[in-house]
Amino acid sequence: MEASKLSAARAYALHMHGAQMYGAHPYSHHLDAVAATLAPYGQEAQVIGYLHDVVEDTGATVAEVRSRFGDEVAACVALLTDEPGANRADRKSKTYAKLAKVAGPEVLALVVKVADRLSNVRECVAEPNRKLWIVYRSEHAVFKASAFRPALCDELWSELDGLLRDDKLPQAT
Repeated sequence: MEASKLSAARAYALHMHGAQMYGAHPYSHHLDAVAATLAPYGQEAQVIGYLHDVVEDTGATVAEVRSRFGDEVAACVALLTDEPGANRADRKSKTYAKLAKVAGPEVLALVVKVADRLSNVRECVAEPNRKLWIVYRSEHAVFKASAFRPALCDELWSELDGLLRDDKLPQAT
């Protein structure tokens, strides 16, 4: 894959996310962090990393992602897009059930999903955001049961598991 596809994915994601914020940062802060975490997994993973929230959080559609970036990228973005639901618990339950069934080439979506979650938890620890860290901690067992595949990205899971240990609970601010 050529670097221009990676640049195009970043540009498209930033355009679609527009003025959205990631906490106190522009949304590019989160997207760049996810893509950097995915660098060891190749440019296709990074492309998906830049696009992972574009359908969920903007007016983009899976069809648009497919026309711009191809079937495999679109299939992974669709898997990473939360299912509709009445609240976070409902959305995550449906989304995790979808992730639990992933096999074949689309397992790359699972690598992106853990990189996304790791990026979020790193940010919770750095900021600190105790409330959101507690949410991620409470979801972790079910999330891992749905998205973990042995030897796929064990180092990401190891760091995530470590950051969600009780002794890593961010101090109240």
